[in-house]
Amino acid sequence: MQFLKEHLAPGNYEWNNDLVYNGDVSRRLFNRNNGEQLLFIINQYAAPKEQFDIEEGVKVQELIKNQLPVDAKSERSVLQWLNETMVA
Repeated sequence: MQFLKEHLAPGNYEWNNDLVYNGDVSRRLFNRNNGEQLLFIINQYAAPKEQFDIEEGVKVQELIKNQLPVDAKSERSVLQWLNETMVA
């Protein structure tokens, strides 16, 4: 399932349609306020999952918004943190 902009819970996100996030996560700096990059990370997290729905995507969004450690600065570290956090 592709998690889309309309699935996000309300929030103040920056939307810059000039930037395209695709491919694999990288060491690129993660900006939790960038809507496109947030969707990219949520979809990267969801990709290997057999069961992933809108409710879980919103849960990931809320985790990033409220609990993401300050030391998770790259896309790669955010995805690793999500994988560790969502298992617990």
